[in-house]
Amino acid sequence: MKRTVTSHLDLTLSGPTKLVYSVAVAARAPFESELLSIVADGEAVEPQEIVDANGTRLHVLQTSAQLVSLDYRAVVDGQFDVPAVDELDLITYLRPSRYCESDSLGPTALSEFAGLTDQPLLAAVGDWVAGHITYAAGSSLPTDGAVRTLLGRQGVCRDFAHLSIALLRALNVPARMAAVFAPGLSPMEYHAVCEAYVNGAWYVVDATHLAPRQSLLRVATGRDAADTAFLTNLGGNVQLSGLEVTATVDELPWDDGSQLLQLV
Repeated sequence: MKRTVTSHLDLTLSGPTKLVYSVAVAARAPFESELLSIVADGEAVEPQEIVDANGTRLHVLQTSAQLVSLDYRAVVDGQFDVPAVDELDLITYLRPSRYCESDSLGPTALSEFAGLTDQPLLAAVGDWVAGHITYAAGSSLPTDGAVRTLLGRQGVCRDFAHLSIALLRALNVPARMAAVFAPGLSPMEYHAVCEAYVNGAWYVVDATHLAPRQSLLRVATGRDAADTAFLTNLGGNVQLSGLEVTATVDELPWDDGSQLLQLV
């Protein structure tokens, strides 16, 4: 499966800041080609690349420029080299986190999914979230977590993922967030899904059902949106003045939601 993805970001900065981008396809991908370029006030600059234990690639730039643009393009052909399961991850992704308040949602999870395990549990959580939350662009705040999403009954992809993750953690199933490129998504944007650990591997749960899981391409992995944001600024105020994302695949697969699928 060949996937071609691009990102373009335009930023306006109010003062010196450190920019941390997370827009590149994760490490260990079978790249056919890849190009990342950053221009600050008309001059090409070279970011520092930092790779975390899960393969998330951060591109860090300290700058005093006023206008900064990033362009990224990658062609990936084939499957990732899937790393061995990290026992520390299985602890980390069971704990409550900023946006996934699994400790608060324990009673809800137990009452709705008692007795379910493995594939039936993942399917039930995905269907339950899809049935209780309405997808509505612009409906949530950047600070909203799983509890507020459930109370508000609406959200975007990250909110669906946060709620799925929190419910699964409450049932002692390790769960995490993956930021992805999503061929087939419309309108095109960065996408976020839940990954849950059952039967010795990580499997995708995407209650939005907006794109086939087989074609998803991993960018970042973490506890929740705090770990997987496509841009973090440390310093001056930053205005996102332009954003364009594309993701295509040579043949868009059909996903009926019935199978356990890994993000590869």
